[in-house]
Amino acid sequence: MDTRPSHPETPSTPGPSEAVAFIALGANLGDRAVTIGSAFESVRILGGVRLEACSNLHETAPVGGPPDQPAYLNAAVRVRTTLGPRELLAALHAVERAHGRDRAREARWGPRTLDLDLLIYADLVIDEPGLTVPHPRLVERLFVLEPLAEVGADAAVPGPSGGGRTVASLLRSLRNASGVGGGLS
Repeated sequence: MDTRPSHPETPSTPGPSEAVAFIALGANLGDRAVTIGSAFESVRILGGVRLEACSNLHETAPVGGPPDQPAYLNAAVRVRTTLGPRELLAALHAVERAHGRDRAREARWGPRTLDLDLLIYADLVIDEPGLTVPHPRLVERLFVLEPLAEVGADAAVPGPSGGGRTVASLLRSLRNASGVGGGLS
C-alpha cells in the first residue's frame, strides 16, 4: 500500500533562511503503514516545514533491542525548513507523541508506534546533548540508507562518519560490506 501523500511539494531552491533536512520514519507496532502515512501528513503540515519527497515503505527486521519484536516499516522524507535543527527535532518528537510514543517508558531500540530521526540537516555537524546530526548510526544501517537514497541519493553526509560522501555512495559501500546485492539504478 502506497501511503505517501499524493501532493508533496516539488523541489525548489532553498531561500536564504531555509535548510534541506532528511528525516527517517519507522514503526513496528499497530498498523504500521497507516501510522507512517499519518506521520508523512503530520510532517507535511508542520509550521516552517515543506515536505518535498517521501520514500516508499521498506519492511525490515529489528536491529538490536529486545528479542522477538515485530518487523519495522521504514521510510524517509526530504524537507525544506525554516526551523533550526533543535526546533525541528522538537517538532518531530511532538509528532511521535501524537502517535502514542512515550520515549521515557520504552526500551532502547525496542518496539515503538513511531520513530522519527533527524538524519541530516543541511551541511551541519552537531554533537550536543539531545542532538546529534548527522544521525550517529546513519552510515551503518541499510534500513535507513535505502529509503534515504530514494529521497536524497545525492545528498552529502557531512562529518567524520559520512566524510562528505553521498548517500548513494554510502549505501553502495554498506551493501558491499554486508554482502547485500542490488545497486541504485
